[in-house]
Amino acid sequence: MARQRTLLTASDEFIDEIRQSTLSYVSSNHLPRQGVGAYSYVVGGPPLLYASCYAALTRDLYGDLGSLSGNGKKEWIGYIQGNQRDDGLFVDPLIACSEAEELDWWGWRHLTLHALMALAALGGVAKKPFRILDRFRNQGQMVEWLESRNWKRDACNVSNQIQNYGVMLQYARQFQNELWCNDVLNEMYHWLDQHQDPHTGYWGYGNSTAWARSMGLQTGYHLWCLYFYDGRPIQYVERIIDSFLATQNHLGGFGAPLNSSACEDIDSIDPLVRLTLATDYRREDIRSALEKAAVWVLVNLNDDGGWVFRRGESRVTDMI
Repeated sequence: MARQRTLLTASDEFIDEIRQSTLSYVSSNHLPRQGVGAYSYVVGGPPLLYASCYAALTRDLYGDLGSLSGNGKKEWIGYIQGNQRDDGLFVDPLIACSEAEELDWWGWRHLTLHALMALAALGGVAKKPFRILDRFRNQGQMVEWLESRNWKRDACNVSNQIQNYGVMLQYARQFQNELWCNDVLNEMYHWLDQHQDPHTGYWGYGNSTAWARSMGLQTGYHLWCLYFYDGRPIQYVERIIDSFLATQNHLGGFGAPLNSSACEDIDSIDPLVRLTLATDYRREDIRSALEKAAVWVLVNLNDDGGWVFRRGESRVTDMI
């Protein structure tokens, strides 16, 4: 608890202690004999592409990739590139299963999203085009696809689908010179803007319960990441901020359960920080909420430098 109490008056040394602790944990999952980019999900486990991507992204966020040599970065880039399938998706044979082909909160399309971010962090580019995007080439196909999604039953999963395809479209446009993708993205944004709820600021859920509000904001976060990257204006910012602040529980997390998950927390913390750049609305309330959230986030830091997904619950690792 001393760590949590110290946070609000944290020194640079305290912040660096957390940084070094986390980097040490990431290093403990490195499997150097199997390659620069080989990282495991748990200490002593097999190398996983998901783990490799998260290691690269964590080290990039912490400003640590600069310690890697140019040849080291090239090797890591090659490690990730070697897992790209002919349709453009990144896959990992170790976790191959029907769910990996079908799911969008996990599986190949979501892995591809992370592989592209990791490649960008390392200074590499995906070698193969995304043939999986050809379904959207003709005008109107994106709208047809969006309208066929099951928004009423599972909007949060729908938003994962859109995020995965949206990131591939953004990447193909920016890094592979597939300029037609920009028209598809504009078509997507126009449809989303038309169907955004002006009362809550999100899609697919109401705000009558804490669960519905939390799911609505998680849905929105997946989509707003695309908006933020493209510098696209976000509608109903004040209502969105109201919704975010209303989800915070008394421990500081942003989920309906008190032991809110890493997903629930980041899905509120990240956009709240970004939205303060777009408006002065409830700025002090946001600051107070983020200070409270920071204390809760540190509750989820383990002594070994790793972080739990949800405190008090184990994670299934049967497939890895």
